[in-house]
Amino acid sequence: MAKESVKARQRKRERMVAQHAEKRAALKAAGDWKALDEMPKNSSKVRLKNRCQLTGRPKGYIRYFGVSRVTFRDMALAGKIPGVRKASW
Repeated sequence: MAKESVKARQRKRERMVAQHAEKRAALKAAGDWKALDEMPKNSSKVRLKNRCQLTGRPKGYIRYFGVSRVTFRDMALAGKIPGVRKASW
């Protein structure tokens, strides 16, 4: 489980990216690199990290479901993800 401060920092970055996305796109199209450099660093999309929505775990992220592999396995075994079952052959 990730620390609450790490999760809060990630949420703050997501808000900043959404808030400044349009302005950043316009500055990039215009080629105004100096103005882009003066914008907040956390408003850049590349500073976002995929994290599990439930635990905040940064590694083993499954993009389709939005959770980590550990959480995915627990949920799948508990039957909380429709259409997913344990493989056996």
